[in-house]
Amino acid sequence: MNQILKDVEAPFIKNNLPQMDVGDTVKVFFKIKEGGKERTQGYEGVIIKKTGHGINHTITVRRVFQGVGIERVFPVHSPRVEKVSVQRKGHVRRAKLYYLRKRSGKATRIKEKMGAQKERAAAPKVAPAPVPNEAPSESKE
Repeated sequence: MNQILKDVEAPFIKNNLPQMDVGDTVKVFFKIKEGGKERTQGYEGVIIKKTGHGINHTITVRRVFQGVGIERVFPVHSPRVEKVSVQRKGHVRRAKLYYLRKRSGKATRIKEKMGAQKERAAAPKVAPAPVPNEAPSESKE
């Protein structure tokens, strides 16, 4: 039975999604309809919850707008979600960050995971290959 469900869901699963975890700051680009027009809008916030798997995988993204906390649930594999980009990797020790709902201001800060920055800094810098000395070209004008 599971294999039948996987075969039905397979065409709808997106393979180009970045690795996202709870505590990461992400920007979700999704399509919205206004009248007869359709446009893409970005929604940036912290992932406070991940649920489901396969086609039912959702993330709950929280942001504070004009002093009011707003949470939106995005089905990750929905055709309305164009792309998800990770802005910052967060270092948290919980699977669900519901405690952020009770906090405001600086108390909602999440430490940044430094592993990604260290990898970039530790990468060896390759110097360009030296060009053999050539005789200066003479131009006849």
